[in-house]
Formats: sequence, C-alpha cells, structure tokens
Amino acid sequence: MADTPHRTILPGIDPIVSGKVREIFPVDDALLIVVSDRISAYDSVMPTPIPNKGRILTELSRYWFRRLRPITPTHYITADMDYIATRLRETGYYLTPSDLNHLHGRSMLVVRADMLPVECVVRGYLAGSLYAEYLAADGPSKGARLHDIDLPPGLLESARLTEPVFTPATKAETGHDVNISFSQMSEIVGSKLAEELRRTSLDIYRAAADLTLQRGIIIADTKFEFGLHRGVLTLADEVLTPDSSRFWNADLYQPGHAQPSFDKQYLRDWLIGSGWDREPPAPELPEEVVRETSSRYRRALEAITGSASAITADPI
Repeated sequence: MADTPHRTILPGIDPIVSGKVREIFPVDDALLIVVSDRISAYDSVMPTPIPNKGRILTELSRYWFRRLRPITPTHYITADMDYIATRLRETGYYLTPSDLNHLHGRSMLVVRADMLPVECVVRGYLAGSLYAEYLAADGPSKGARLHDIDLPPGLLESARLTEPVFTPATKAETGHDVNISFSQMSEIVGSKLAEELRRTSLDIYRAAADLTLQRGIIIADTKFEFGLHRGVLTLADEVLTPDSSRFWNADLYQPGHAQPSFDKQYLRDWLIGSGWDREPPAPELPEEVVRETSSRYRRALEAITGSASAITADPI
C-alpha cells in the first residue's frame, strides 16, 4: 500500500466512499473509516496535507463518541488496531505491517447507519454564514428572522446568543451546503424525526460546550450528522472536531470581530488573503500555513482531551 497522506489504498478492499478527507471501507456488517491528512476549504481539497490532521480528528471524534454515549447512541465501535486487524482478517483481508501502521491512529470501526440527508448545525454564537445572513438582512439595525429564528437588532459579530439555535442545512453533493429552516427540514425527514434531531443536537452541544469552556475553548458552532441504525437515531461521521466546529480561545474572546481560533479558519483567512478566487485548483500551502494549521489542531486536541497521545504514540 502506498502510505500517502492524501489517499488510503487497502489491497483487496475497494472503498465505498472516498470523500474530501475520508475513505470508508466495508468490513462485513461494519465500516472502517480512515481519516487522511487532507484538508478542504471552500469546497476544494488543498494539494498540501496537514501533518497528523487525520490522527487528531480521529482521536477527538473517538473521545467525543465515548463521552456522549449517555446522551445519544453513536456509530463508534472501536479504534483499537488489534481488534480492527482481527476483523479485517476474519473478513478475508490480510494487511501488511506497513498497511496497519498507516491505519494506526487514523481509523475507526463503526456500525453501518442509513445516513440522513441533512446536517444538524448548532450555533451558540453569531458567526460564519449566519452572521453573513444577519448582515444581509440588515439585522444590526432592525433584527432579522432567519430560518424560523428571530434574532434581535444590535448583535455584534461573534456575539453570544441568548440560547443556542438549531440551523439545519442540506447536504450538497457539490458546492456549498444550504442553510434551511426547521420547517423545511421537517418536510425532508418528517416532523417527529426532525424534533428528535433538534433536541439531541442541542443536548450534545450544551454538554460539550460546558465541558470545553472549563478547558479554555468556546464552541462557537458545530455540525452533526446522524443516521438510523436498526431504526434508532445514531450520531455518526465525525463529531466536535476542528473540521466540523469553530473552536475559539476563551481567554481572548471579545465580540465585535472574528475570534482567534483552533480550527481551519486560519487557513480560510490565508486563502482569502492569497487572492485565490475559490475555484479549483486550490493553491499549494506555504510551510508556515501548514505548520500553524497543524499546531492549532494539536492545541484543540490537547485542550479538550488533556492529551496528545494520538499523535505521539509509536506505530504498532
């Protein structure tokens, strides 16, 4: 197997999904998710990988999947490579030590779930696309009703909202996801399931935001993906990582402008400043941007979990 940060190739196993960041392989009635060091922004995958990014995302998702079990079922089974290797052998796949070293730290075995065609976005602060929509609606002067949510006038960029809000989005095959209202989401998945998705997403956000704030990180917003496993709503994909969330430094928080962050906003800001027109191909990233992006992801892992074990452990 060619152990490249941009793609995972397992001999004899064809991926059923090869996305912007992940490859997903079938393992009997389970799935093996392998997270690469690829990074995407503005719907394009950067040609330059971010060292250890896949292992950081995997460790953070593993941490949260285990911690969130009292709130919701999750698709997580294990990230233990001995167990994963055994399952692969039982399925008829025999990987070399080099193959297994590649998978180490960046792989999770999960149950299969029928994924729902919506993303569940929770926002505790006014930032990103919601702030852009608020400005476009002249919200600062007169308030705005966006996606069935009333926002008062006078809010600053990065302002903390009185209560977290649920702003679902469609999943776009290409291009940007589109923010939709709760009523539109109900038409897509049904009112009963929509209510469960909203309640569960808000419960997860509140629990996670309370914990990370104690550790110096504000979760400004985040997105969750859910599926149905044997008819039960199940948290899936990744959860509360720098790829799916805005993580702000609580010590430096000050509304009225963009905030110092531990996510890929730093990369987005560099791309905007570089003059790139957001059309493929994306530019190569300079060493400084790669190093700083990797450092921010690492700091998020260390602050939230109290450990960097996922990126310092020796290969198996």
